[in-house]
Amino acid sequence: MGRERLTWGLLLRLGILLTAVCLCIHIYLGMEWQRAPAAPEMERPTQFDQDRIKLVSAEAEEQDRTIKRRISYVRTLKKDSPGRRRRDGQEDPSPACCPPLRPHRKTPRWHIDLAPWASDSRSLEDEAKRFLSYIKTPQVSCSSVVGNKKAAQQGTSGPWAACLDPEYSLAHRVQSKHCRVYSFGLGEADRSLESTLARAGCDVHCFDPSLKKLHLQQAEMWLHRLSVDWRDPNPAIVAQRQYGNTKKLATILNDFGHRQVDVLKADMESAEWKILENLILEGVLDSVGQLLMELHLHWAGFEVGGDDPSVVRYWFSLLKELEHANFRLFHYHSDPAKPHLFLHKNVLNASSSYTLSWVNTDWKP
Repeated sequence: MGRERLTWGLLLRLGILLTAVCLCIHIYLGMEWQRAPAAPEMERPTQFDQDRIKLVSAEAEEQDRTIKRRISYVRTLKKDSPGRRRRDGQEDPSPACCPPLRPHRKTPRWHIDLAPWASDSRSLEDEAKRFLSYIKTPQVSCSSVVGNKKAAQQGTSGPWAACLDPEYSLAHRVQSKHCRVYSFGLGEADRSLESTLARAGCDVHCFDPSLKKLHLQQAEMWLHRLSVDWRDPNPAIVAQRQYGNTKKLATILNDFGHRQVDVLKADMESAEWKILENLILEGVLDSVGQLLMELHLHWAGFEVGGDDPSVVRYWFSLLKELEHANFRLFHYHSDPAKPHLFLHKNVLNASSSYTLSWVNTDWKP
Protein backbone atom coordinates (compact mmCIF):
# COMPACT_ATOMS: atom_id res chain seq x y z
CA MET A 1 0.00 0.00 0.00
CA GLY A 2 2.76 2.47 0.82
CA ARG A 3 4.56 1.73 -2.44
CA GLU A 4 1.37 2.33 -4.50
CA ARG A 5 0.71 5.64 -2.78
CA LEU A 6 4.20 6.76 -3.58
CA THR A 7 3.79 5.80 -7.25
CA TRP A 8 0.52 7.67 -7.59
CA GLY A 9 2.00 10.69 -5.86
CA LEU A 10 4.92 10.82 -8.29
CA LEU A 11 2.63 10.41 -11.28
CA LEU A 12 0.40 13.24 -10.04
CA ARG A 13 3.34 15.55 -9.53
CA LEU A 14 4.74 14.65 -12.93
CA GLY A 15 1.36 15.38 -14.58
CA ILE A 16 1.10 18.75 -12.87
CA LEU A 17 4.63 19.64 -14.00
CA LEU A 18 3.95 18.63 -17.60
CA THR A 19 0.73 20.61 -17.58
CA ALA A 20 2.56 23.71 -16.34
CA VAL A 21 5.27 23.28 -18.99
CA CYS A 22 2.69 22.92 -21.76
CA LEU A 23 0.81 25.97 -20.51
CA CYS A 24 3.97 28.08 -20.53
CA ILE A 25 4.84 26.90 -24.04
CA HIS A 26 1.33 27.74 -25.22
CA ILE A 27 1.45 31.25 -23.73
CA TYR A 28 4.91 31.87 -25.21
CA LEU A 29 3.85 30.77 -28.69
CA GLY A 30 0.68 32.89 -28.43
CA MET A 31 2.68 36.01 -27.63
CA GLU A 32 5.14 35.36 -30.45
CA TRP A 33 2.24 34.84 -32.85
CA GLN A 34 0.71 38.19 -31.88
CA ARG A 35 4.01 40.07 -32.32
CA ALA A 36 5.06 38.41 -35.53
CA PRO A 37 2.41 39.95 -37.93
CA ALA A 38 2.93 43.50 -36.59
CA ALA A 39 6.36 43.91 -38.15
CA PRO A 40 5.31 43.15 -41.72
CA GLU A 41 2.35 45.51 -41.35
CA MET A 42 4.65 48.36 -40.27
CA GLU A 43 7.17 47.69 -42.98
CA ARG A 44 4.95 46.93 -45.94
CA PRO A 45 1.29 48.02 -46.31
CA THR A 46 -1.19 45.43 -47.43
CA GLN A 47 -2.84 45.55 -50.81
CA PHE A 48 -5.97 47.03 -49.21
CA ASP A 49 -3.98 49.90 -47.69
CA GLN A 50 -2.23 50.61 -50.99
CA ASP A 51 -5.57 50.85 -52.78
CA ARG A 52 -6.88 53.14 -50.06
CA ILE A 53 -3.87 55.48 -50.32
CA LYS A 54 -4.33 55.70 -54.10
CA LEU A 55 -8.00 56.51 -53.65
CA VAL A 56 -7.30 59.31 -51.11
CA SER A 57 -4.59 60.77 -53.37
CA ALA A 58 -6.94 60.77 -56.34
CA GLU A 59 -9.63 62.50 -54.29
CA ALA A 60 -7.12 65.18 -53.12
CA GLU A 61 -5.98 65.84 -56.70
CA GLU A 62 -9.58 66.10 -57.87
CA GLN A 63 -10.40 68.56 -55.07
CA ASP A 64 -7.33 70.64 -55.92
CA ARG A 65 -8.37 70.79 -59.59
CA THR A 66 -11.89 71.81 -58.51
CA ILE A 67 -10.51 74.70 -56.43
CA LYS A 68 -8.34 75.82 -59.33
CA ARG A 69 -11.36 75.76 -61.63
CA ARG A 70 -13.30 77.89 -59.15
CA ILE A 71 -10.49 80.43 -58.92
CA SER A 72 -10.16 80.54 -62.68
CA TYR A 73 -13.89 81.03 -63.05
CA VAL A 74 -13.98 83.94 -60.61
CA ARG A 75 -11.06 85.63 -62.32
CA THR A 76 -12.64 85.38 -65.73
CA LEU A 77 -15.61 87.35 -64.46
CA LYS A 78 -13.46 90.45 -64.02
CA LYS A 79 -14.10 92.85 -66.82
CA ASP A 80 -10.54 93.78 -67.73
CA SER A 81 -8.70 90.66 -66.63
CA PRO A 82 -5.91 89.29 -68.85
CA GLY A 83 -7.72 85.98 -69.24
CA ARG A 84 -10.84 87.66 -70.58
CA ARG A 85 -8.84 89.79 -72.99
CA ARG A 86 -7.06 86.68 -74.28
CA ARG A 87 -10.35 84.85 -74.61
CA ASP A 88 -11.78 87.73 -76.64
CA GLY A 89 -8.77 87.70 -78.96
CA GLN A 90 -7.34 91.01 -77.72
CA GLU A 91 -3.69 91.65 -76.98
CA ASP A 92 -2.73 91.94 -73.36
CA PRO A 93 0.03 94.54 -72.94
CA SER A 94 -0.10 94.34 -69.14
CA PRO A 95 2.42 92.28 -67.18
CA ALA A 96 1.62 88.74 -66.14
CA CYS A 97 1.04 89.73 -62.51
CA CYS A 98 -1.21 92.66 -61.75
CA PRO A 99 -1.41 94.80 -58.58
CA PRO A 100 -4.50 94.49 -56.37
CA LEU A 101 -7.46 96.62 -57.34
CA ARG A 102 -7.71 99.91 -55.44
CA PRO A 103 -6.63 99.11 -51.90
CA HIS A 104 -8.97 100.81 -49.41
CA ARG A 105 -6.26 102.55 -47.47
CA LYS A 106 -2.66 103.31 -48.43
CA THR A 107 0.29 102.90 -46.10
CA PRO A 108 0.66 106.09 -44.03
CA ARG A 109 3.51 108.39 -44.95
CA TRP A 110 5.61 110.47 -42.59
CA HIS A 111 6.08 113.66 -44.64
CA ILE A 112 4.98 115.24 -47.88
CA ASP A 113 7.23 115.69 -50.88
CA LEU A 114 8.26 119.34 -51.12
CA ALA A 115 8.13 120.80 -54.61
CA PRO A 116 11.26 122.41 -56.05
CA TRP A 117 11.70 126.11 -55.44
CA ALA A 118 9.98 128.40 -57.90
CA SER A 119 13.32 130.06 -58.71
CA ASP A 120 16.93 130.02 -57.66
CA SER A 121 16.42 133.24 -55.74
CA ARG A 122 13.88 131.55 -53.40
CA SER A 123 12.11 134.86 -53.00
CA LEU A 124 8.65 135.38 -51.56
CA GLU A 125 7.44 137.11 -54.72
CA ASP A 126 8.42 134.19 -56.98
CA GLU A 127 6.85 131.64 -54.65
CA ALA A 128 3.67 133.72 -54.30
CA LYS A 129 3.42 134.21 -58.06
CA ARG A 130 3.59 130.46 -58.71
CA PHE A 131 1.15 129.67 -55.90
CA LEU A 132 -1.45 132.28 -56.88
CA SER A 133 -1.26 131.29 -60.54
CA TYR A 134 -1.87 127.68 -59.56
CA ILE A 135 -4.98 128.31 -57.46
CA LYS A 136 -6.48 130.64 -60.08
CA THR A 137 -6.14 128.21 -62.98
CA PRO A 138 -8.88 125.52 -63.14
CA GLN A 139 -7.57 122.19 -64.35
CA VAL A 140 -10.91 120.76 -65.51
CA SER A 141 -14.13 122.44 -66.56
CA CYS A 142 -17.52 121.91 -64.97
CA SER A 143 -20.66 122.98 -66.80
CA SER A 144 -23.13 121.97 -64.08
CA VAL A 145 -22.16 123.69 -60.83
CA VAL A 146 -24.36 123.69 -57.74
CA GLY A 147 -23.64 126.25 -55.04
CA ASN A 148 -25.07 129.23 -53.23
CA LYS A 149 -28.72 129.84 -54.16
CA LYS A 150 -28.42 133.63 -53.84
CA ALA A 151 -25.27 133.66 -55.96
CA ALA A 152 -27.00 131.50 -58.57
CA GLN A 153 -29.75 134.10 -58.88
CA GLN A 154 -27.04 136.66 -59.58
CA GLY A 155 -25.52 134.48 -62.29
CA THR A 156 -22.51 133.29 -60.27
CA SER A 157 -21.77 130.08 -58.41
CA GLY A 158 -20.63 131.73 -55.19
CA PRO A 159 -17.75 130.60 -52.98
CA TRP A 160 -18.88 127.03 -52.36
CA ALA A 161 -19.52 124.92 -55.44
CA ALA A 162 -19.90 121.23 -56.26
CA CYS A 163 -19.77 119.72 -59.73
CA LEU A 164 -22.71 117.69 -61.07
CA ASP A 165 -21.31 116.91 -64.51
CA PRO A 166 -22.29 113.36 -65.56
CA GLU A 167 -18.68 112.21 -66.06
CA TYR A 168 -18.17 112.50 -62.30
CA SER A 169 -19.84 110.25 -59.75
CA LEU A 170 -21.69 112.87 -57.71
CA ALA A 171 -24.49 113.37 -60.26
CA HIS A 172 -25.27 109.65 -60.34
CA ARG A 173 -25.05 109.38 -56.57
CA VAL A 174 -27.51 112.24 -56.13
CA GLN A 175 -29.96 110.61 -58.53
CA SER A 176 -29.75 107.29 -56.69
CA LYS A 177 -30.07 108.99 -53.26
CA HIS A 178 -26.79 107.47 -52.10
CA CYS A 179 -24.65 110.60 -51.80
CA ARG A 180 -23.09 111.66 -48.50
CA VAL A 181 -21.86 115.14 -47.53
CA TYR A 182 -19.55 116.17 -44.68
CA SER A 183 -19.40 119.87 -43.82
CA PHE A 184 -16.94 121.25 -41.25
CA GLY A 185 -17.27 124.79 -40.00
CA LEU A 186 -17.70 126.98 -36.95
CA GLY A 187 -20.84 128.81 -35.89
CA GLU A 188 -23.49 130.03 -38.30
CA ALA A 189 -21.65 129.28 -41.51
CA ASP A 190 -23.16 129.40 -44.99
CA ARG A 191 -24.95 126.08 -45.39
CA SER A 192 -26.90 126.79 -48.55
CA LEU A 193 -24.96 124.15 -50.50
CA GLU A 194 -25.61 121.59 -47.80
CA SER A 195 -29.34 122.41 -47.84
CA THR A 196 -29.48 122.06 -51.61
CA LEU A 197 -27.80 118.65 -51.54
CA ALA A 198 -29.95 117.51 -48.61
CA ARG A 199 -33.14 118.38 -50.47
CA ALA A 200 -31.77 116.42 -53.42
CA GLY A 201 -31.63 113.33 -51.21
CA CYS A 202 -28.05 113.37 -49.88
CA ASP A 203 -27.15 112.28 -46.38
CA VAL A 204 -25.72 115.54 -44.99
CA HIS A 205 -23.68 115.77 -41.77
CA CYS A 206 -22.61 119.21 -40.51
CA PHE A 207 -19.90 119.28 -37.84
CA ASP A 208 -19.70 122.27 -35.51
CA PRO A 209 -17.82 122.08 -32.17
CA SER A 210 -19.76 125.08 -30.79
CA LEU A 211 -23.08 123.21 -30.61
CA LYS A 212 -24.66 122.67 -27.20
CA LYS A 213 -26.05 119.24 -28.03
CA LEU A 214 -24.00 116.27 -29.09
CA HIS A 215 -26.27 115.42 -32.06
CA LEU A 216 -29.15 117.41 -33.51
CA GLN A 217 -31.36 116.92 -36.55
CA GLN A 218 -32.26 120.17 -38.26
CA ALA A 219 -34.43 120.18 -41.37
CA GLU A 220 -32.86 117.60 -43.72
CA MET A 221 -29.41 117.67 -42.08
CA TRP A 222 -27.67 116.18 -39.09
CA LEU A 223 -25.63 118.49 -36.83
CA HIS A 224 -22.84 117.08 -34.65
CA ARG A 225 -20.80 118.70 -31.87
CA LEU A 226 -17.54 117.65 -33.45
CA SER A 227 -14.88 118.98 -35.78
CA VAL A 228 -11.97 117.71 -37.81
CA ASP A 229 -8.32 118.07 -36.84
CA TRP A 230 -4.94 116.79 -38.00
CA ARG A 231 -4.52 114.66 -34.86
CA ASP A 232 -6.69 112.82 -32.38
CA PRO A 233 -6.93 114.49 -28.97
CA ASN A 234 -5.57 113.24 -25.69
CA PRO A 235 -8.38 111.26 -24.03
CA ALA A 236 -7.57 112.74 -20.62
CA ILE A 237 -8.01 116.26 -21.96
CA VAL A 238 -11.22 115.42 -23.82
CA ALA A 239 -12.80 114.02 -20.64
CA GLN A 240 -12.40 117.43 -18.95
CA ARG A 241 -14.13 119.37 -21.73
CA GLN A 242 -17.80 120.11 -21.52
CA TYR A 243 -18.23 121.25 -25.11
CA GLY A 244 -16.33 120.65 -28.29
CA ASN A 245 -14.35 117.76 -29.64
CA THR A 246 -11.99 117.29 -32.56
CA LYS A 247 -10.79 114.16 -34.33
CA LYS A 248 -8.99 113.17 -37.49
CA LEU A 249 -11.21 112.56 -40.50
CA ALA A 250 -10.20 108.90 -40.60
CA THR A 251 -11.36 108.51 -36.98
CA ILE A 252 -14.66 110.30 -37.69
CA LEU A 253 -15.37 108.07 -40.68
CA ASN A 254 -14.66 105.00 -38.58
CA ASP A 255 -16.83 106.21 -35.68
CA PHE A 256 -19.78 106.93 -37.98
CA GLY A 257 -19.35 103.70 -39.94
CA HIS A 258 -18.81 105.57 -43.23
CA ARG A 259 -16.26 104.49 -45.79
CA GLN A 260 -16.75 107.25 -48.36
CA VAL A 261 -17.82 110.88 -48.59
CA ASP A 262 -19.06 112.31 -51.88
CA VAL A 263 -18.50 115.96 -50.89
CA LEU A 264 -16.16 117.17 -48.15
CA LYS A 265 -16.54 120.87 -47.34
CA ALA A 266 -14.18 122.50 -44.82
CA ASP A 267 -13.73 126.04 -43.50
CA MET A 268 -11.23 125.47 -40.73
CA GLU A 269 -9.99 129.01 -40.02
CA SER A 270 -6.28 128.52 -40.79
CA ALA A 271 -6.12 124.88 -39.61
CA GLU A 272 -6.74 123.65 -43.17
CA TRP A 273 -3.05 123.25 -44.06
CA LYS A 274 -2.23 120.74 -41.31
CA ILE A 275 -5.57 118.97 -41.84
CA LEU A 276 -4.87 118.68 -45.55
CA GLU A 277 -1.41 117.33 -44.79
CA ASN A 278 -2.94 114.66 -42.54
CA LEU A 279 -5.43 113.64 -45.25
CA ILE A 280 -2.58 113.26 -47.71
CA LEU A 281 -0.20 111.38 -45.43
CA GLU A 282 -2.83 108.91 -44.20
CA GLY A 283 -4.32 108.30 -47.65
CA VAL A 284 -7.81 109.38 -46.55
CA LEU A 285 -8.35 111.33 -49.79
CA ASP A 286 -9.14 108.03 -51.52
CA SER A 287 -12.46 108.14 -49.65
CA VAL A 288 -13.40 111.64 -50.88
CA GLY A 289 -15.15 112.42 -54.16
CA GLN A 290 -15.03 116.25 -54.15
CA LEU A 291 -13.08 118.54 -51.83
CA LEU A 292 -14.24 122.09 -51.11
CA MET A 293 -11.93 124.12 -48.90
CA GLU A 294 -11.35 127.71 -47.89
CA LEU A 295 -7.67 128.70 -47.75
CA HIS A 296 -6.52 131.49 -45.43
CA LEU A 297 -3.37 133.23 -46.60
CA HIS A 298 -3.00 136.18 -44.22
CA TRP A 299 -0.67 134.07 -42.03
CA ALA A 300 1.12 130.74 -42.19
CA GLY A 301 -1.53 128.75 -40.29
CA PHE A 302 -1.50 126.63 -37.17
CA GLU A 303 1.81 124.80 -36.59
CA VAL A 304 3.26 125.86 -39.95
CA GLY A 305 6.73 127.24 -39.45
CA GLY A 306 9.59 128.66 -41.51
CA ASP A 307 10.28 131.89 -43.32
CA ASP A 308 7.72 133.31 -45.76
CA PRO A 309 9.12 131.73 -48.96
CA SER A 310 9.31 128.32 -47.24
CA VAL A 311 5.71 128.64 -46.05
CA VAL A 312 4.41 129.37 -49.55
CA ARG A 313 6.49 126.52 -50.94
CA TYR A 314 4.89 124.23 -48.34
CA TRP A 315 1.40 125.44 -49.36
CA PHE A 316 2.16 124.81 -53.02
CA SER A 317 3.57 121.34 -52.26
CA LEU A 318 0.32 120.35 -50.52
CA LEU A 319 -1.73 121.39 -53.54
CA LYS A 320 0.61 119.44 -55.84
CA GLU A 321 0.09 116.41 -53.60
CA LEU A 322 -3.64 116.83 -54.22
CA GLU A 323 -2.97 116.78 -57.94
CA HIS A 324 -0.91 113.61 -57.59
CA ALA A 325 -3.90 112.07 -55.78
CA ASN A 326 -6.02 112.73 -58.94
CA PHE A 327 -7.77 115.83 -57.57
CA ARG A 328 -8.36 118.50 -60.22
CA LEU A 329 -9.32 122.10 -59.52
CA PHE A 330 -12.58 123.13 -61.22
CA HIS A 331 -13.62 126.23 -59.27
CA TYR A 332 -12.04 129.07 -57.27
CA HIS A 333 -13.49 132.16 -55.64
CA SER A 334 -12.07 135.15 -53.78
CA ASP A 335 -14.12 137.59 -51.73
CA PRO A 336 -13.35 141.18 -52.77
CA ALA A 337 -14.49 142.38 -49.35
CA LYS A 338 -11.68 140.48 -47.61
CA PRO A 339 -8.43 142.37 -46.91
CA HIS A 340 -5.57 141.95 -49.35
CA LEU A 341 -3.02 140.37 -47.06
CA PHE A 342 -0.61 137.63 -48.00
CA LEU A 343 1.48 136.59 -44.99
CA HIS A 344 0.81 140.00 -43.42
CA LYS A 345 1.95 141.77 -46.58
CA ASN A 346 0.41 143.10 -49.75
CA VAL A 347 1.90 140.72 -52.28
CA LEU A 348 0.65 140.87 -55.86
CA ASN A 349 -2.64 142.29 -54.57
CA ALA A 350 -3.62 138.81 -53.39
CA SER A 351 -6.70 138.29 -51.24
CA SER A 352 -6.39 136.91 -47.73
CA SER A 353 -8.66 133.94 -48.49
CA TYR A 354 -9.71 131.81 -51.45
CA THR A 355 -12.34 129.10 -51.70
CA LEU A 356 -11.29 126.21 -53.96
CA SER A 357 -13.15 123.15 -55.25
CA TRP A 358 -11.51 119.96 -56.51
CA VAL A 359 -12.99 116.79 -58.01
CA ASN A 360 -11.36 113.39 -57.65
CA THR A 361 -11.26 112.22 -61.27
CA ASP A 362 -10.31 108.67 -60.24
CA TRP A 363 -12.99 108.27 -57.57
CA LYS A 364 -15.35 105.34 -58.03
CA PRO A 365 -17.65 104.73 -55.05
